[in-house]
Amino acid sequence: MNIQPLNTKICIIGAGPSGAATSIFLSKEKVEHIIIDAAQYPRDKICGDGLDLKAITMLNHIDKSILENELKSNGKIQACWGFRLINPKGKYTEFVYKPTSGNEKKPPYGVSRRYSLDNILIEKFDKKYSIFLQESKAIKVERVENKWHILVQQKGLQITIISDLIVGADGDHSIVLKTVGERKINREHYAGGVRQYWQGVEGIHEKNLMEVYYPKSFPMSYFWIFPLGGGMANVGYGILSSIASKNNYNIREIFINLIKEDPILQSRFANAIAIDNVNGWGLPLASLRRKCSGKGWLLVGDAASMISPTTGEGVGTGMQTGFIAAKFIKRAVEQNKFDEEMFKNFDREVYRRMEDDIKLFNLSMWFSPKMMGWVMNNIVPFNYFKKLFQTKVGQWLDTAYNKEIRVKLD
Repeated sequence: MNIQPLNTKICIIGAGPSGAATSIFLSKEKVEHIIIDAAQYPRDKICGDGLDLKAITMLNHIDKSILENELKSNGKIQACWGFRLINPKGKYTEFVYKPTSGNEKKPPYGVSRRYSLDNILIEKFDKKYSIFLQESKAIKVERVENKWHILVQQKGLQITIISDLIVGADGDHSIVLKTVGERKINREHYAGGVRQYWQGVEGIHEKNLMEVYYPKSFPMSYFWIFPLGGGMANVGYGILSSIASKNNYNIREIFINLIKEDPILQSRFANAIAIDNVNGWGLPLASLRRKCSGKGWLLVGDAASMISPTTGEGVGTGMQTGFIAAKFIKRAVEQNKFDEEMFKNFDREVYRRMEDDIKLFNLSMWFSPKMMGWVMNNIVPFNYFKKLFQTKVGQWLDTAYNKEIRVKLD
């Protein structure tokens, strides 16, 4: 059966947080586009499920009612009011944001299962400006006479989408990245992680603090417990790939052994129940400084290696790249120009918001891979940083809930 090609100015491949954000913000700019994804939504995605202030900011940019409704109903997003650091001696250092007047219902962090969060986002797609094709996998992307031809497998049929611009939002194994560049894993700027959902982990803070434990014996790694509400938690472990490879570490085994044998964690999991299997995934870190734009293409989210190298968080940074991409794409559509010059400042705008994370990561690697854990266990717990946390979060909340991020195109 022959199906006529679909023609569009913009095609977004991937409908996770970065691709969804690109679509939503393009619709706000009244830019028509097609977005495709291989999955049928709702679907699960392996992730730590943490939402930092970048993610909170982007959700408010999309629609302030998302957080208002979900937090009010104790629904699909769990409010978190800070974080807890656990050192190798079992000492807790807690950073709890105490909201000032007017901020009582404005949490700085959240946790949401990707099954829920990603579906919340696609429900915000504007059908007036977007065509969303689910169960549609891009199997070939090629450049033909200054256009992109995307061959899509959809429920046994093959469809061709012809587009002026493609946005790679299809994750770490992006077909767009493979087409426009060379996808190589640099273990110095890549991490491996595992995740498992648990019920009944003891000692969860009443303010649902996100917890991070830095095991002394495994540098450049951390174990996390992120509360999802209702006694459920996302529990996981991540480590820098170069360290894991050099020492022949098995990440899955380390994770399981920490839960069973580490004296800091063992008692908290004694009566808890694992409710799914241990699942693993790769984390491409922003410290790689991957090229994210070129002639007729942009990369966002994991495809652009946009995971924070210091926190491992990628949902907020991915959505942020989608927001920035929409601004550049709007101008390109208005001028009907999709050459590399049109997007030359995209990388600058993306990386200037990641600069502090990248510098801190590079500094820790320059001194010693053990530095990150040592700093978090020995320096950050000082009272000075608790006071700084309270001040800074108050300032960041004003941006997250009240101000729009400004993007400089030139």
